[in-house]
Amino acid sequence: MRTKVKAHTNIALIKYWGKRDERLNLPAVGSISLTLDALWTETEIEFNVRFKTDRLILNGQPATEKELRRTSKFLDLLRQRAGLSSPALISSKNNFPPAAGFGSSASGFAALTVAAARALKLELSGRELSIFARQGSGSAARSIFGGFVEMHAGRLADGSDAFAEPIVPPDYWDVRLLIGVTSQVAKKVSSTAGMNLSKETSPYYQAWINAQPVDLKTMRRAIEQRDFEQIGQLAEHSCLKMHALALSSNPGILYWNGVTVEAMHSVRDLRASGTQAYFTIDAGPQIKALCLPEDEPKVRAMLESIPGIQQVISCAPGPAPQILEVE
Repeated sequence: MRTKVKAHTNIALIKYWGKRDERLNLPAVGSISLTLDALWTETEIEFNVRFKTDRLILNGQPATEKELRRTSKFLDLLRQRAGLSSPALISSKNNFPPAAGFGSSASGFAALTVAAARALKLELSGRELSIFARQGSGSAARSIFGGFVEMHAGRLADGSDAFAEPIVPPDYWDVRLLIGVTSQVAKKVSSTAGMNLSKETSPYYQAWINAQPVDLKTMRRAIEQRDFEQIGQLAEHSCLKMHALALSSNPGILYWNGVTVEAMHSVRDLRASGTQAYFTIDAGPQIKALCLPEDEPKVRAMLESIPGIQQVISCAPGPAPQILEVE
């Protein structure tokens, strides 16, 4: 029972921040994302009764005890569903730095979900895979699908209505997301820790939740109508609201560095000169600029001109997870 899967990370255009149930990893708000073709995780898993315990290799190195516990706890959900208890050997690698605002948990747990389900011979729908992936990482639920994807926060206590589903497939609309890499160092405050702190201490937390339904509805319609200007404005506003929530926590959480701020100004300056480009930033220092394919050269040149931008990665809409090997 061995399977290898490649899954892609995603960028939330309407952000997810906050949990309504940490145990089940249920989001406090819905979100809308774009799966990215250029950033991915490959995960190989083998279940074998001869193994004594689970083992996890991340990017060629043994995982920490904390990482292994998180992975084993997640795999127990799928093992329970399959009625098996065999330990697993998991080997996972990213083509980008982990824990630095690139979305490694999204692609990582999406790949692990699909690989483990296939190796355990579970016949699961896309919705069921998304529900399982969510319990590993909230953003992983969205990486089960390609293209533009919506994650539903749900209302039920058991989480059965908290799942992602595609809005439009990858080939519906060709857009670009350019990532300006400002740092490859792991962030000091994890997304989960940051969300919990914002929920407990930010005076703006409830306002953030109250505003989300309108943002989701407007973004969904803009995607379906290919209204790029509307998408860009919504994405930038959602990004700033999420980071305002982090900044207003106590103590305040600052995911940006100086280069991030300079890049935000540069994106707006470029837009003022007539090029449609909009920024978004996840829980990390990387700047992401959303643009149309014809504007990519100008946006790339702008990002590359900023001192401190180490690399620019161009992403188009990416696919759902792909099964590479099965034995």
